[in-house]
Amino acid sequence: MNKVLLIVMDGVGFSKTGIGDAVTAANTPTLDRLLKECPNTRLKAHGVAVGLPSDDDMGNSEVGHNALGCGQIYSQGAKLVNESIDTGKIYESETWKKAVANGKNGKLHFIGLLSDGNVHSNINHLFKMLEEAKKEGVKEVRVHVLLDGRDVPATSALTYTDALEAKLAELNGDGFHACIASGGGRMKITMDRYKADWSMVERGWNTHVSGEGRQFSSAKEAIETYRSEIPGVIDQDLPAFVIAHDGVPAGKIEDGDAVILYNFRGDRAIELSMAFDDDDFPYFDRKNRPDVFYAGMLEYDGDLKIPKNYLVSPPEIKHTLSEYLVAANVNQYAISETQKYGHVTYFWNGNRSGKFSDELETFVEIPSDKVSFDERPWMKCAEITDELIKVIKEGKYDFLRCNFPNGDMVGHTGNFDAVVCGMEALDLCLARLKAVCEENNVIMCVTADHGNADEMLEMNKKGKLQVRTAHSLNPVPFIIYDKNERHEIQPSDSYGLSNVAATVTELLGLTPDPVWQPSMLK
Repeated sequence: MNKVLLIVMDGVGFSKTGIGDAVTAANTPTLDRLLKECPNTRLKAHGVAVGLPSDDDMGNSEVGHNALGCGQIYSQGAKLVNESIDTGKIYESETWKKAVANGKNGKLHFIGLLSDGNVHSNINHLFKMLEEAKKEGVKEVRVHVLLDGRDVPATSALTYTDALEAKLAELNGDGFHACIASGGGRMKITMDRYKADWSMVERGWNTHVSGEGRQFSSAKEAIETYRSEIPGVIDQDLPAFVIAHDGVPAGKIEDGDAVILYNFRGDRAIELSMAFDDDDFPYFDRKNRPDVFYAGMLEYDGDLKIPKNYLVSPPEIKHTLSEYLVAANVNQYAISETQKYGHVTYFWNGNRSGKFSDELETFVEIPSDKVSFDERPWMKCAEITDELIKVIKEGKYDFLRCNFPNGDMVGHTGNFDAVVCGMEALDLCLARLKAVCEENNVIMCVTADHGNADEMLEMNKKGKLQVRTAHSLNPVPFIIYDKNERHEIQPSDSYGLSNVAATVTELLGLTPDPVWQPSMLK
């Protein structure tokens, strides 16, 4: 059997316009040489190719790693929720019925990312649920808004808060009252992931649940005030705020209330769900934890059953590559730093936290720095590479996979120069891994899960360039480096991330599972 290393350069695509292309601007001689000299192609990493509603929808690391890890296309995130809302199935669920019942006796709270980025949430899902809540007799609703600026333009928060205020004004009356109660930037409060920084969740808890924090009369006032006080701040980094009237918070969460987290993506929803659901909770002091009915939009972790209640069932992903390789007795190794660790494990294995085999699968996490990633754009790529080199030389593993987060995590900061630095650090690691793969007869494949660093600027409505922090709709590379054989890739314009599983399996010397999308090899 051959040995294969698959490298995922998170957030590294091919620019179509050249505008804000930090990938090309960086000095990346190793990546350039691989693209020039090795068999390679371009993969679709967004839209319908990864199970999203349309090709206007950006890909993301979660659905990207699902597709890479299972070789198939499943309805994902927004598409799942869209289908459930369109059919009314979501409102027939016991979870929705219980939330409404609590809401009739107390208040119904919605917490979530307020944008139409379709990566973590969609504001239109919130609007539909607000309409249904009024229709079913809920009287008091509070909305706790997390500002995006990451999957949508960096300073677009007022677009979404204005739209929400308009919707609430439309619905209010006839005994129904809804308002914004609290909020803050998604990278400041609430939406931590992989237990990297519980203080973010604690700040969110204090803001949403306890109504503690700086008070404003409206979300608009809060956003405009912070922008005037913090020059250059983008939405994701805005501090927390509480809406209050005469010093009284508009929407503390209290005993008997219901809370719905309307984000559909799992990684940044798990920790808040644990804070609401878990009786044994050691991560921070929840003070007076209210007795509420809590639900998520989806089940964010199927193995750990987080949350206990959810509105829409996630896709049941079967026939994953890892499961297939375990059945074939193939030793596997997965590594990344904290920020993307779950992507090469949980999402890769079809939204499962556990392993298919403790004996045949090894997962390694390198702790991420707790700083803004533009301050250390090299992140932990050197440490990941050190570990990979060590295990490649040991020769135990047949299939190895890793994720280098630089292009994505630094890309989300909007700092072009930092992204260039991050890409150059990543390229040094590619050179080191290429050398050790040569020495140990390992086939090296290089790909990405979506674009980001390739499109750091965009034109605004006034025709001026502005910082872009969202993922791109650009294709991503798939490269094969094998010193012993020049593999041929069948030409096609239709390849997506789901074609990688079968391709890797063939490179290992095995026959791909027939349910997968076909291999790209001739």
